[in-house]
Amino acid sequence: MERKRIYLSSPTMHGDEQKFVKEAFDTNWVAPLGPNVNALEKEMTTYTGAAYASALSAGTAAIHLALRILGIGEGDIVFVPSLTFSATCNPIIYENATPVFIDSEEDTWNMSPQALERAFEKYGTPKAVMVVHLYGTPAKLDEIMEICKKRNVPLIEDAAESLSSTYKGKHTGTFGKIGIYSFNGNKIITTSGGGMLVSDEEEITQKATFLATQARDAARHYQHSQIGYNYRMSNITAGIGRGQLLHLEEHKALKQKIYKQYKEAFKDIEELSMNPLNKDGDANNWLSCLLIKEGCKITSDIIMDALQELNIETRPIWKPMHLQPVFAEYDFITADGSEYSVAEDVFNRGLCLPSDIKNTDDDMELIIATVRKCFDR
Repeated sequence: MERKRIYLSSPTMHGDEQKFVKEAFDTNWVAPLGPNVNALEKEMTTYTGAAYASALSAGTAAIHLALRILGIGEGDIVFVPSLTFSATCNPIIYENATPVFIDSEEDTWNMSPQALERAFEKYGTPKAVMVVHLYGTPAKLDEIMEICKKRNVPLIEDAAESLSSTYKGKHTGTFGKIGIYSFNGNKIITTSGGGMLVSDEEEITQKATFLATQARDAARHYQHSQIGYNYRMSNITAGIGRGQLLHLEEHKALKQKIYKQYKEAFKDIEELSMNPLNKDGDANNWLSCLLIKEGCKITSDIIMDALQELNIETRPIWKPMHLQPVFAEYDFITADGSEYSVAEDVFNRGLCLPSDIKNTDDDMELIIATVRKCFDR
């Protein structure tokens, strides 16, 4: 008999989602737009404190529209972290723009303000800076925002992994000119697939919604003056999101509990440490990650293999973008100009532990015991 699968981070449904979806069916709002879409946008602005929102088909779509709205096109430069998922960077290529990859810093694993400064020194003023809050941990926003403000460069926040995380009491995704969230199946709440673009400027979210609905002009007939996209969220998936949003704080508390349990369980193993948290933030701990001491004979692969033998899902840390074949031609900037890369080091020594909020006490005990066994003397 196959052992029960323990997942990295799978959807957790509560039943409230069905109420909103059923309402959509009962009123025949199965078409792409409808009351759930409008309500989810309003509920998200109420929760995050963002002024305006546009519900979209994916977080990637939100990033793409953010770039379009900021007028980023062929030859334009965008500074972006190297340590992230490729969806952060792919839309830059969609628009034939040029990514310049910025190294991480050790305190949060996010974009290094020092490396960002060096990028400005080398390239001058880019068209935008995009920051990512990796694994739900807020970046050093004060420093990064000050750098951008000094050069009058717009900041895009990829908060796909950090919905509910805060920095100095304010929600991630609401600091930049444009923020984006993801509701993918593995995120802290899900619409099965979906995302959202938020801004304090109504014109920006109105433009996002316009572009996301095929850029149809205000005419009785079908008229289009510019290229648009089929990026709008559906009324059905928005209904799922409304039910999930009711449980967001509950999910966050459970994610934080998992992180603290791992941290306590491994505190006596000098070769291990948990992913660092921003002292000025409150992370949602979307994924809890381990970092193995440099030179340790136990590697991340050894730990992942041991867990996989018990049907326990793990993942490597995101492979930095500057190491990806598809982005090999683009520049990478470190904090001091040396070849040493924090992002690469974290990738080589780290791994993501199971962070599913449905994990039972027995599940957590098995995961912890399996990792500890790898370090038995």
